[in-house]
Amino acid sequence: MSTLEPERGTGTGTLVEPTPQVSHGDGDHERFAHYVQKDKIMASALDGTPVVALCGKVWVPGRDPKKYPVCPMCKEIYDSMGSGDDQGEGGGK
Repeated sequence: MSTLEPERGTGTGTLVEPTPQVSHGDGDHERFAHYVQKDKIMASALDGTPVVALCGKVWVPGRDPKKYPVCPMCKEIYDSMGSGDDQGEGGGK
């Protein structure tokens, strides 16, 4: 008999993995348009997967971003990254 056997009744052994917090509330992040990679937006539109904005917000896009001001955190991060081309502001909102 082995002494390395687990004790019975000490737990279920269930592994719980964290899941992204998808936002459905009316918090500050809900009042802004966020910067997201364009290919991620297209994938989300096709299969409904959540996207992650530069500021860290995770959600499934469903509103017209042109109706909202740009998230100040996203804009600050985007501006600090420096654009590789001269297409102007607004790429990937």
